[in-house]
Amino acid sequence: MRRAAVAAALAVALFCAASPARAAVPQVNHVFIVVLENENADATFGPSTEIPYLARKLTSVGGYLPNYYATGHLSLDNYIAMVSGQGPNIQTQSDCQIYSDFTALSGPDADGQFVNPMGGCVYPMGVGNIASQLEGNGFTWRGYMQDMANSAPAEPATCRHPTINNRDGTQNATATDQYAARHNPFVYFHSIIDSPTCQANDVDLSRLGPDLASASTTPNYAFITPDLCNDGHDSPCADGQPGGMAQANGFLKGLIPQITSSPAYRDRGLIIITFDEAEAEPGEQGDASACCNERPGPNTVNPGGPVPGPGGGRIGAVMLSTCIRPGTVSTEPYNHYSLLRSVEDNFGLPHLGFAAQAGLRPFGEDILDRPACPVPRQKKCKRKRHKKHRHHAAAAKKHKHKKCKKKKRGKKKRAG
Repeated sequence: MRRAAVAAALAVALFCAASPARAAVPQVNHVFIVVLENENADATFGPSTEIPYLARKLTSVGGYLPNYYATGHLSLDNYIAMVSGQGPNIQTQSDCQIYSDFTALSGPDADGQFVNPMGGCVYPMGVGNIASQLEGNGFTWRGYMQDMANSAPAEPATCRHPTINNRDGTQNATATDQYAARHNPFVYFHSIIDSPTCQANDVDLSRLGPDLASASTTPNYAFITPDLCNDGHDSPCADGQPGGMAQANGFLKGLIPQITSSPAYRDRGLIIITFDEAEAEPGEQGDASACCNERPGPNTVNPGGPVPGPGGGRIGAVMLSTCIRPGTVSTEPYNHYSLLRSVEDNFGLPHLGFAAQAGLRPFGEDILDRPACPVPRQKKCKRKRHKKHRHHAAAAKKHKHKKCKKKKRGKKKRAG
């Protein structure tokens, strides 16, 4: 891990020197992406928000992107977009109830898309993704999936996915297992699941804490997916918890300080918190709007899925980093393809799929507006220092008392 981190630092340094166009945008060493579920930006960040820790607290200490958009409906096509730039198809739009192979009839086309109008779920070896890109260029990555190990040993504890051409048994949560394969984008690529790298890097969320112990053991790229309860998807949850955005609020309160107090975050870290999609129910709340000249792609005419429209709706995003001034707001439009392009630019990687679209804007100086990225001060343990101070004060008082008694005894002797 240490050798990979050194290689990563060298690669970033070389990329900085070779890319004067992005010289003003600070490079980060560790990217943490946290994805929640199914919420319109107006509800999340509006006056009646049920997730105030994200909407109020974190926007005040980080940066807020009100015009960040999802790229489709339902869930899976958005996760696929974030890591590969592949657009929706009729199977990923229905969350791949059957874990079937995507057999490309042609591609990549001019937009880097692989074509099969019948769709499919698990992309063949030739389809690129951010994990394989990072690994092939000396960087480290990990997907942290909450509850993935909950059904071990009956189910794998790492790289857990259905058997090819079988029904996905993780579509519905149980009281003891709320993992969802469709929220784990890495298991939809043969280049990952057919390699030992999947067992090593696609792991349960419980592995994050130990990995955060040092910058050298923390991956350059971390993709974090809460379970079906903590991501706000279910309400109520299968285990009896309330779920919804209130549940997600509590989850973030526990997770985010764990990351921001880590050496990796202090070493030019960046946290991105967003949602997979806006509300997808047809009707008043459904939102299939898009930004950034999003194209529908060759495998579906309607990225909005059950809601007619060109995308997955406006969801918003929050970013935290010492490279961002607290309270920054950027009204520039971004989407999941922008996110992928930004990560690729940061690590000097070529653009995949729709992330290569001409004119697509990566995160820039509008949000990463603090190029110096100062190292945050570590909090000192006041309690210990106070205890030590009290100990010294008590010792000094005792010494003074002894000295005083000795003096008195001396006076009595002279008087006698």
